Parts: sequence; C-alpha cells; structure tokens
Amino acid sequence: MADENDVLTDLNMDPAAGANGADNRPAVGLINQYIKDLSVENPNAPQSFQWNDQPRVDVQVNIGANKVSDEVHEVELKMTARADGEKGNLYIVELAYCGLVGIRNVPDEHAHAFLFAEAPRLLFPFARAVISDAVRDAGFPPLLLDPMDFGALYQQQLQARAAQQGEGAPAPAGDN
Repeated sequence: MADENDVLTDLNMDPAAGANGADNRPAVGLINQYIKDLSVENPNAPQSFQWNDQPRVDVQVNIGANKVSDEVHEVELKMTARADGEKGNLYIVELAYCGLVGIRNVPDEHAHAFLFAEAPRLLFPFARAVISDAVRDAGFPPLLLDPMDFGALYQQQLQARAAQQGEGAPAPAGDN
C-alpha cells in the first residue's frame, strides 16, 4: 500500500509543464565563453621600462548583446585598460570577452536584465584574469581590477534612461 506523499505514487506534476511533458519553465545559462578579440600594445618598450613616474591607469567597460538564435544570445564584455606616464603610453590592452547565453521561456524584461547585468557578472572574473595576464606578459606588474557591481550599474542605466525619456529625449537604443 502506498504511503501518502510517496514519490512513486504522488508525482506532483508541475502544472506549468505543457502537454506531453513540454518544458515551459524559464531557463537561462552560460553555454560557452571565449576571447573574441585581444589586442596588447606596448608602444614605448623598452624605454618605458625605465620610467619611474606613477602611471595613470584608465579602464573602460562596455556591454553589448547580440541575438544569435531564438534561444541564444552573445554577450560581449568590451574592456580597455590603458596606462600612461609622463613620457608617454606604457600599455594599451583591448579585450572583447564573450559568452553565449541560452535563454528560454523568460519574459523580455527579465531576459534583458540577465543579458546586461547577470551575464557580465559571470564573465567579468575571466575577463579580469585575461587583462591581468596580458599586462603582466607585456612586462608590467599585473593589473588587478576591483570587482564590479553590474546589477547596480544596470539599475543606474535604467534610471538614467527613464530620466531621459521623462524629459522627452529619445531613449538610447540597446543591443538586444
């Protein structure tokens, strides 16, 4: 005799699943990640290795997303790290680090948040390591970038976009 709540007799089927067991539940995941483009410039070597002044380091980060298919998007984390001294440029590292993201049965506003906040958060530690290694391989101390809060940056972008729309200015076009 089967007990109440027995796994074998009480399958507790998910009502969200469609007929014939179709999977209609939301699903997101990182399928693959890769370096799409990497450029390392060390324009003033070997003279720059003798410079003693403290370099000014500037790091720029941009996020883009492109639809590959109905359920796959490419998220691109573009990073540029540049160090300049009094006598000139020490190094420039440009990186396009990408991830293929699978998204199924997710409302557009949630998919957009995943593509522009969560996916970059997942990719960033790997992109940061590539930048650090590239700077080190160029002959300089590794560049150790602080973690970034992509969720907060995403919220700031949404607020800025809403403020622009409130003033009658057109909203910036997003890559989605």
